[in-house]
Amino acid sequence: MLESVKWGEFRLGDLFEINSYKKRFDANKVEVLDNGKFPYVVRMGSNNGHKGYINEDEYFLNEGNTISFGQDTATMFYQERPYFTGDKIKILKSKYKKFNKKNAQFFILMMSKAFSSFSWGGSSFNVKILESQKIHLPTKNGKIDFDFMETFISKLESEKIAELEAYLEASGLKDYVLTAEEEQVLKDFDSMEWGKFKLGSLFERIKTNKLPYKADELVKEPTDTYTLPCLTSSFQNQGLNYYAPKDKATILKNVISIPSNSDVYRAYFQSREFTVLSDAYAIYWIYDEVKLSPNQYLFTVSCINQVTDLSIYSYKNKLGGWNVVKDKNIELPTLNNQPNYKIMETLISAIQKQVIKDVVLYVDEKKGFYL
Repeated sequence: MLESVKWGEFRLGDLFEINSYKKRFDANKVEVLDNGKFPYVVRMGSNNGHKGYINEDEYFLNEGNTISFGQDTATMFYQERPYFTGDKIKILKSKYKKFNKKNAQFFILMMSKAFSSFSWGGSSFNVKILESQKIHLPTKNGKIDFDFMETFISKLESEKIAELEAYLEASGLKDYVLTAEEEQVLKDFDSMEWGKFKLGSLFERIKTNKLPYKADELVKEPTDTYTLPCLTSSFQNQGLNYYAPKDKATILKNVISIPSNSDVYRAYFQSREFTVLSDAYAIYWIYDEVKLSPNQYLFTVSCINQVTDLSIYSYKNKLGGWNVVKDKNIELPTLNNQPNYKIMETLISAIQKQVIKDVVLYVDEKKGFYL
């Protein structure tokens, strides 16, 4: 589809008005809500950049139908509705009336390619730098071909929907009906017994071989020899954004990773093979010599993030490494003053089914749309 496309080179400054936020909101000074009318967009790499919702003066809203750009993370998302922002977010407002939700994804695709050499924390893109950045777009008769972009994105979505449906079928995830036990654990959630446990008594840090590479020396896509994902302090793609050879690397799997030098101290359950590169570490469960299931690990991750993934921590106010985190207390459901492993397993299973239900229904709806 792309073979016959004619391409043109365009400056971002000719495509977009690049504006700073109307007002920066500090998460330490405003109440961030789980639900609300207008989203709160920050420099995170997931959930469309939405940290949550805040209720503030609508005068400070940024326009919808724009792209939010993290000026020192190069994270970019299309924002359909008006939104508030955190620190260092630029607002890209198109100069073209044909700009919309569908073709915006093509712009972001090409912008991401243009910024692919970006190293997190190594740059800060001000207005002049952004305006001078050049991207390539399809053209027709010397003008931007918006129709082609929308057709391309629709075709891409159709293919991804088909892949997602096949994955759901193969993995058995299309079953979103709760069992009686799962329904009961959701009903009993507010009355569960919880206990506090020191992280250092539950988990142990894993020693890993130091790799002879720096991030900018590694590839961002796997090759014949560079196949092992590497963990860094990035909060994008669960911290796995580079690939290294497996030779002499400590290969880990089914453990929890935590950054040690970051703006965002978010733990993740890593279910696939990876190794540690820098500014992060991995921990595994040692309490009671129990071997946790993936679901139980996922449960503990959410508990860990209750004490690490806080807005008060940043490069200026660092949380620190395992020597600090191991002394933090987390809460777990208990039975006879011990972790209630069965509750942890069942609750995550129930939550996954609730989440996957929306995905399955979305796939069915989209599949009908593309037929």
